[in-house]
Parts: sequence; C-alpha cells; structure tokens
Amino acid sequence: MAEVKLNRENSVGLQVQDLWEESKLDPTEKLNACFERIPVSDFPATPQEIEVRSDASLAEAVQILAQNKLLNAPVVNVDAPEDASWIDRYIGMVEFAGIAVWILQQSEPPSPEDESVTSGDFFKSLTSSEFYKKTKVVREISGSFRWAPFLALEQSNSFLALLILLSKYRMKSVPIVYFGDGRIKNIITQSAVINMFAECTGLHWFESWGAEKLSEIGLPVITTERLIRVREDESVLQAFELMSKKKIGGLPVVDAEGSKAVGNISLRDIQFLLTAPEIYHEYSLLDRSITTKNFLIAVKKHLEKHDAGSPMLSGMITCKRDQTVKELIQMLDSKRIQRLYVVDDDGNLEGVVTLRDIISRLVYEPPGYFGDFFDRMLPPPDYDSV
Repeated sequence: MAEVKLNRENSVGLQVQDLWEESKLDPTEKLNACFERIPVSDFPATPQEIEVRSDASLAEAVQILAQNKLLNAPVVNVDAPEDASWIDRYIGMVEFAGIAVWILQQSEPPSPEDESVTSGDFFKSLTSSEFYKKTKVVREISGSFRWAPFLALEQSNSFLALLILLSKYRMKSVPIVYFGDGRIKNIITQSAVINMFAECTGLHWFESWGAEKLSEIGLPVITTERLIRVREDESVLQAFELMSKKKIGGLPVVDAEGSKAVGNISLRDIQFLLTAPEIYHEYSLLDRSITTKNFLIAVKKHLEKHDAGSPMLSGMITCKRDQTVKELIQMLDSKRIQRLYVVDDDGNLEGVVTLRDIISRLVYEPPGYFGDFFDRMLPPPDYDSV
C-alpha cells in the first residue's frame, strides 16, 4: 500500500482513518459515523475575501467573478448592520451561469432560430449595453436559474452535513461561517472534497471504498436512456437553454448520429459569451450562427492563448463501467473536471458520473437529520438531473 503523506489536504482523511479503526459498526455505517464526528472547521481553509455587493450591476458582478476566476460568490447585503448575523449579512450565492442564462433569456431577439442571437456582434452589443451595465444583481435575478439562497454551515457542524449538502441536495459549494462575527471563513466545494479524497490514497478506509467498481455501487445513475445530449451541429444557445430548462450543469456533445461523444459543454462555458465575445467575430462575418462545435473550438483557441493551464482544455474525459471509484476520483481530481462520461468499448455513450454522484455513494442522510429548517429552505433532491 502506498505511503500516506501527512499534509493539510488529507487531515480529515487521517481522522477518518483513526475513527474507522476504533469503530465496531457495520462497514455501511462506519463512514457516516466517522464523518459525523469531524467538524467542518478541520477542513483546510481557503481565504474568502471575494464578495458581490447586493447593489452591484450585472457587469460589475461578471467582472468580479472573471477577474478572480470564480464561478460563484456570496452576495452581501449592503443594508445589513456591521454586527449582523450571517443569516442577515448574506442573502444569496450568485453564479456566472445564472447571470448569463438570465441575460440571454431577457435579451432580444429571444428566438434561437434567429442567427443574430448567436453571432459575435450580438454578444458584443449586449455586453456594452446600458441594460447590462445598470441591471442590479439581486433585484433582477434573484429568482433565476441557479440562484441559491444563502445556506451555510457553522464551523462546529459536522463533515457529514457538508457531504450530504454537496451530494443529495446538489449544492456545488457550501460556505462555512463563524458564529461569532457572522462572516465566511471558508467555502468548501465538491471539487475540494474530491481532492481531499484523492489525497487519502493509501489509507485503509479509502482503499476499501475506492476498490469498488462503478457497476458495483450503482453508477452511473444517469444511463443512456436518460442522458440528455446535444448534437455538434446544434446552436450553442440551444445547448445552454436546454441546460437551463433541465437544470443540469453539463451536456455531452455528440456526432450527427447521436451516439458517439465528441465533446463536453457545461454551464461554466457560458462565461465566455460575456467575458470574451470577440472570439466569435469570425462567425458573425461569415453570417453564421455559432454551433456547439464552433463554440467549443473558439473557446479552446481562446484558452490556449490566454489560459493554457485551464482545466477546460481537458475536453471530454471518459471512463468504463469496470473502473474503480479510486480511479475515477484520481481522474476527476487530476483533470480538475466536474464529470466523466461512461462509454463502451466502441466509444458509445452509456452514462455520466459527476462529482456529486461519487460523494453520494460515500454517505447517506439519516432520517430527520437536518430537521425542518433545511426541509423548508432546500429544494427536494432530483436524481433525474446531473
């Protein structure tokens, strides 16, 4: 077994190992019990200084997210008193994808069939418009897709609560607040948890769980029949609208026949429609709408020039049903991606596995665990979505 490095990233994993060895519970109960005894404050903290003011415009919010390479950020209530609790201080999490989808839904012309909608000129004019510069984030988009109320854990809450929120309740990230001053001390993402798992290589509890194959733990959840996809010759705007309508984070891009996967498109890609519309100028000159294929090519060229280390250059990463959980975690972590597409030996799509799927197979929510508060505040889990 590989030697385990003692570092901050796997400090939680080492605690799980100690508790695992002490526990006399059935293996299916052990991990729940272990994570319940570890506070979220023990997870390595990342300084959290980036916030979006509730009176910020769409343009200002996009600039903040883009400059700091963030997909989301907490929205702080500018009218809250200095000594406000975290419940009053923060009023939501604003996401890049939520802003972009809302803008596209509100802007004219609304029809995907209109080629000007997906031309470079359209996005250039949109991002320079008064509509874009003056519309306020909170007042206008608080009811839009992928806007979330501010749901946080306090530092004393358990790691089990965190894992359940990131999996069953589909939260991409969970803010951790200090009860004393009501301010955010950390934001833990699905990706950060997967990275922690990857750092646990060599620990008995992880090796035992990680040795299981996808097919043995009921993955993929979303199989061929239920997998939503987009053809490479379809409009990129149609792809984003489909993700918005179905409330999913990404889609496989398939060939004209619809069976072979040729790429991946996700809601985080939509940021380029607002931050770099000039990369689509050639399609406007040619009087063509931007297809999903052309969009992915344009984004790749842009990243190769401006951000060669971006995980978005990884493209579509695939796996097989007979691969282990450990192998998938290592792939997800090393490539810094959100999902893996399951294919057969001929490259035909068989399903998708997301970060959330992996976490959901590690722990479960005990009956009544969150009580009435989260029952009221959170949407019910939907395992028909990825």
